[in-house]
Order: sequence, then structure tokens, then C-alpha cells
Amino acid sequence: MKFLLIIPIFLIVFIAVLLIRTAAFKPKENAKIIEGEETLDRDLITDRLCRLVRCKTVSYRDQSLEDNAEFEKLIAMLPDLYPNVFKACTFTQLADRGLLFKWEGKNHGDPAVMMAHYDVVPVNEEMWDKPPFEAIIEDGVIWGRGTLDTKGTFNGVLSAADKLIAEGFVPENDMYFAFSGNEETNGQGAINIVDWFEENGITPSMVVDEGGAVVENVFPGVKIPCGVIGIAEKGLMDVQYKVKSGGGHASAPAPHTPVGVLSRACCKIENHPFKSHLTKPVAEMFDTLGRHSTFLYRMIFANLWCFSGVLDMICKSSGGELNAIMRTTVAFTQMKGSSASNVIPPEATMVSNMRLNPEDNIDSALEYLRKTVDDENVEITLLNGMNPSRISETYCSAWDKVASAVASTWRGCIVSPYLMMQCSDSRHYGRISDKVYRFSAMDLTKEERATIHGNNERVRIDCAVKAVEFYVRLMRQL
Repeated sequence: MKFLLIIPIFLIVFIAVLLIRTAAFKPKENAKIIEGEETLDRDLITDRLCRLVRCKTVSYRDQSLEDNAEFEKLIAMLPDLYPNVFKACTFTQLADRGLLFKWEGKNHGDPAVMMAHYDVVPVNEEMWDKPPFEAIIEDGVIWGRGTLDTKGTFNGVLSAADKLIAEGFVPENDMYFAFSGNEETNGQGAINIVDWFEENGITPSMVVDEGGAVVENVFPGVKIPCGVIGIAEKGLMDVQYKVKSGGGHASAPAPHTPVGVLSRACCKIENHPFKSHLTKPVAEMFDTLGRHSTFLYRMIFANLWCFSGVLDMICKSSGGELNAIMRTTVAFTQMKGSSASNVIPPEATMVSNMRLNPEDNIDSALEYLRKTVDDENVEITLLNGMNPSRISETYCSAWDKVASAVASTWRGCIVSPYLMMQCSDSRHYGRISDKVYRFSAMDLTKEERATIHGNNERVRIDCAVKAVEFYVRLMRQL
């Protein structure tokens, strides 16, 4: 009898704990707002970005396809575009299209680095509504490859510095502007710049590169705009799966053909996803944005000790970004078999592209794949890969300055850490700094984000101007 009484008492206490924790899960104080307006030359900013876009700085893994003259053309026009930067800053060209500016400050102990890349991915011009390299302006929008990724950022950094130098502003500490011309092909430009920092004993107090943005409707139950700043990025792997056979005519097949064996391996991996991990970037994002969510989601995020399984189920069933931030993902992208429909292939292959959770690495991921497939006939090999980046600090002045610049430029947005799914040049800076922040200074819709690396890439002029404002506000703090 006493035991039966304990059960309802336990349930009452349990529900009370959940509700009390949910009620206490209130929004935190947002980043500090810097008051005051910044006067910016909208037409000048627009003209500069258009001229950058008109340079066809397309990078290819096969460098013989590149037009080096277009890269040289862009570099040659920089003194005309940003004259004050070239008057006040030291400009160094490093190997593999690395560009480095040094703006000397009053002190030299805590230098900051602003990054971008000026190469762009190839285009399929027939699929574009406007020519991709003419920078056509229509209805307040600049059309062109690189407007978002990342000539807009490149222009934002240098236009901000050019304005501040013209005003006589001198930063408290040295500032570096580091640009690479082969980020899209994982080139050596950024690596050479980091090597230069190491060789000269320079440890950045912060590094800011492309990454997050100001977005809406990306976090469950949150309708307020969110300024998400990447404090880490996932790793990357391309893995090949190969099955060999004696080949033969398709009229008399064995019980399992190479393509069939590969298909079974594919299904096993897709049906047994990698384990989820609540890493620092994701935990901090949940703790920040979850407090602004609807009651049901607030209950989940306030009580992950109880609902972690529910969250994992939601992530797995929904897929997409929410699932990707929680675990290593596997996307099967290529399969190759016989060259004829009536011939069993002597060899069949498929490839998966994987994004590694910070808790995983290349070796552990390969081990998991082999264990899950559990078939000695399937040869699993790494084609290429890189481990997840170092995770940056958030409870420090460097984070506070970046967060403040975001909150001050886009008033009313919630500033939060997050885990970046894509790879960028900033990962190379992990060996010299634990304060690397990934934020593309733009407010982008889902449709606009989809044009990055896609067709009809374009940017609103208002957005391009905001990028300059963000960097002005950040540089004033340094």
C-alpha cells in the first residue's frame, strides 16, 4: 500500500521539477549594445563590391583551368578601391595567393585578424537569371558569384578599415587583414599566412572569418532573428566503398552482385546513424536560443538530463541542420558499377561525404563504418579528410567584442554560439588561437543562403552596407 502511494508522489515531484526548471529557463542578458550611428557611403561600398565581383577569380582543383590574370586583376585594383588602407597598412603577398595587410596599432601585444577569401566556385552560366560576373544591380540587389561567398566580406573588412583610417582612427592594438585566393579548393594560401604568423611569433587575440549569419526560423520555436557565431566547425571526410567480383553476364547473376552488396552497406549505415554528442558549441546554442523558444521546447532544453533521448529522436526524424549539429553525418553521393546494363561489374564503388562531429575523428569514424557494415567483401578507404577544428572560447573579451558588434549592427537579434557544418580557412588558425569566430556579417533568408555555391547568388545592397557597419563597430573596440 505504501509503495502505491510513493508512485503518485514521485510523479508529482518529477513534474514539479520539470516545470520549475522550465520556468527558470529564462532568456539571458544579450550582448552589449554600442550606441551611436555609423555614417557609411552606400554608393562607394556598392561600387567596390561590383568591381570585385567582375573579376572572374574562379578556383579549380585542376589549376590549369584557372585564369590567373583575373586574380592578378583583382589584386592590382585594390590600391584604387581602398586607398587609405594602402597608405596606412603594410601589404605583403605570400605564396599561393595569400594577401596580408598589417594595420599598426598603438600597442602590439593583442593583434586581431579579419579574414575572407577572394576566390569563388565555378558557375553554370546557363542556369543563372543574370550574368554571374557582371554585377548587375536590380531592385536594390547585386547579382554575381562571390557577392555572399565571400567578396562581400572582403569588401566589408577593407571598406571599414578605409573609412576608419580616413577619420584618423588608430586601433589600440595591431590589426591584420588576411585573405586567401584558393579557399574553395582547400589551397595553401591561408596555411601560408598562419605559417607566417607562427614564424613571426604572433598569437592573435581573435580571428574572425566567414561562417554564421543573422537568420530567422532556423531554431525550433524561436521567431526572433538570431545572430549565430561559429565557435567550431565539423571535420570532413570522403570515403570510398569498393566491392570486387568476377564480373560476368547479367543473365546468370550470383545471389548478390557488387552493386547489391554496396546497397546493403549503404542501408546499414543510413539505418544506424552515428551517436549524437552534445558538444560545447551545441550545448551553448541550446542554452542561449532554447530560452527564447516555445514552452514545449523550453521544457526539453531546460531538462536535457531527462529529454536527451527525445531530442535525439526529433533530430534523427527531422534530419537537416538540427540533426547535423548533433552527430557525424554520412551522405552517399556517388555510385559506379558496370558500363553496360547487361554486364555484372567486376568492381563497383560508392562514395560518401561525411561531416565529423567534434567528438569524432577520422580514425574513429572509419572504425565505426567498418563495424557497422560488417562485411569483409566491402573495402572501406579514406579518399581525403580533415579532423574537426579546435573549439573556441566564449567566456572572454574577444567573444564579447564580436557578439557586441553583431548585436549593435542588427538590433534585436539574439547572439549565440553555434557549430558550423561547413569547412573554412579559419580551421588553420586553431594552431595559434583558441578565439576563432566564424560570422558572415549578413542577415540572410533561407532562399539567399541557398544561392551560396548555387545559381543566382546575389546580395541586397542593404546587406552589403551592414557588413561594413559590423566591421567598423568591431574595429572600434580593438
